[in-house]
Amino acid sequence: MLPDETVARFRDDWNALTNNSAGDVGVAVSGGSDSLALLLLSAAAFPGRVHAATVDHGLRDESAAEAEVVRTICAQLGVAHTIIKLKMESGGNVSARARVRRYAALEEWRKATGVAWIATGHHADDQLETIVMRLNRASGIGGLSGIRRRNGFVVRPVLSWRRTELAAVVADAGLKPADDPTNRDDRYDRARLRKSLAGAKWFNAQAVTQSAGLLADADDALNWAASLVELGDAAMAAVPDEIARRAILRALHMIDPTLNPRGEALTRVLATLRAGRKAMIGAITCMPGAVWRFDHAPRRRSFTPPEVS
Repeated sequence: MLPDETVARFRDDWNALTNNSAGDVGVAVSGGSDSLALLLLSAAAFPGRVHAATVDHGLRDESAAEAEVVRTICAQLGVAHTIIKLKMESGGNVSARARVRRYAALEEWRKATGVAWIATGHHADDQLETIVMRLNRASGIGGLSGIRRRNGFVVRPVLSWRRTELAAVVADAGLKPADDPTNRDDRYDRARLRKSLAGAKWFNAQAVTQSAGLLADADDALNWAASLVELGDAAMAAVPDEIARRAILRALHMIDPTLNPRGEALTRVLATLRAGRKAMIGAITCMPGAVWRFDHAPRRRSFTPPEVS
């Protein structure tokens, strides 16, 4: 049994995040300490309303057995459980591709199951690591807003909790979490950073999480302002650069939602358009004028060289 005050804290965090949603709760559970704690807290706070899913990427030999352990724990808690098997190709940035595939698979599962939300076990220490990594990559406001508390139907109800608090929930339940060795593998940026931050006791992960939340609010406000901007030579002359870049990105996404240019690329497009010249970004042509126009670039005609006799 979890302490009443611990369950009440989780329930309050959940209700604040979901506006007191009464729908069923979906929980993504890998078998690691963080997600097991999330499962235990969810089952205690919302008995009979929890569904769990474990995504098995097949990247480690142990992953199938770990998914079965989660299934057993869910059965003991009276939680419905689904194992989603994915087949990942090796090569490239496997972690990034696995993340995209995982969330896509969980969204399909959410729709099929009918749960209102998918909760993940991201916590304050994850947020701290993310912010520091993005600082090292010269991220702007959007990047420094870090892990969002809510993104579509995905929610992070323990984002203000510390890793040690979640580990204590699992230990008190007498469970042994799965151990993913990649979390300690120095070939991964986050693993190296985690080791460094472990010795930096002056960092306040919960304060960083609060700052990230404020930056997320600022990011949303800037996007709202950008949605009101008219794209044209006269209108854009006095618009601050940050608002102008976001307005351009919004126009680009209406044509190609998959386009994700870096800030420097948007800055070049903005400068070119303000100078009254045509710009290209990806496969999109950007034309200056009283109204700026964005459209797919025309396909180049194929050229067949003449035969030489």
